[in-house]
Amino acid sequence: MDFASLIGIISGLALIISAIFIGGNLENFINGPGLMIVLGGTVAATLLTFSIRDVMSSFRAAVFVFIGKKQNPNDMVATMVDLCTMAKRQGRKSLSMLDTDSEFLKKASNMIADWAKEDMLRDALSIEIDSLKQRHFINQEVFKKMALYAPSFGMLGTLIGLIQMLSNLANPETLGPAMAIALLTTFYGILLATLILNPIAGKLKQKTMVEVINLEIIFEGAMSILKNDNRLLVYEKLSSYIPLSSRRPMDLKAIPRNPSLKGKPLSIVKVSQ
Repeated sequence: MDFASLIGIISGLALIISAIFIGGNLENFINGPGLMIVLGGTVAATLLTFSIRDVMSSFRAAVFVFIGKKQNPNDMVATMVDLCTMAKRQGRKSLSMLDTDSEFLKKASNMIADWAKEDMLRDALSIEIDSLKQRHFINQEVFKKMALYAPSFGMLGTLIGLIQMLSNLANPETLGPAMAIALLTTFYGILLATLILNPIAGKLKQKTMVEVINLEIIFEGAMSILKNDNRLLVYEKLSSYIPLSSRRPMDLKAIPRNPSLKGKPLSIVKVSQ
């Protein structure tokens, strides 16, 4: 679970609500028609821009922001170093027996086990990485567009409220409350875009970058295994994807015949006996 995201949104809402309580009454900031205009209009415009499949996929990705496991590229480097050792000790065919949650790693392992040529492996894995980037880009775009639409519909709600207010100028006592209600939709739109939609889009981008790094590590590791590089060379090459301050030293201890690779991000690997 990503506690930073939860802490961010909870603390942001708590501070805003606290400020409202200190300066006035929370009931003054609740308006049903205003919420309908902002939320309904934002969702409607998003569905006009994207297909419903893309929108649903984006919301599932947003849930992943909060409940998804944190991925550490160091774990993937260790995984590929272990697979390199396994390929040398047991032969490349042993990689075909890997049981992993990562379809990308499984595909790379099977192609190595089948003695695929270097250019074929490079092309196949590069297409997979480019395809993942495109899918994740659409998820990010959905929330970026929603963050753009929400304040616009907030202004639209404000204009509707002002029109209704100006049509009732004969009663000056209602002008103040009517103006406050009119401005609430702008408040809703800006709050939704600033505290929820834009941060989710940013978090999705950050998680995409981490996932792409993991896929690149798998890609380069697979190429190294195909070239029959030694494990130290594989480690040095793959660890270059990780900043020096975060880089984990390679474990120089002897690796068991069937290394356990459970618990790694993107892959939960076990060797079939």
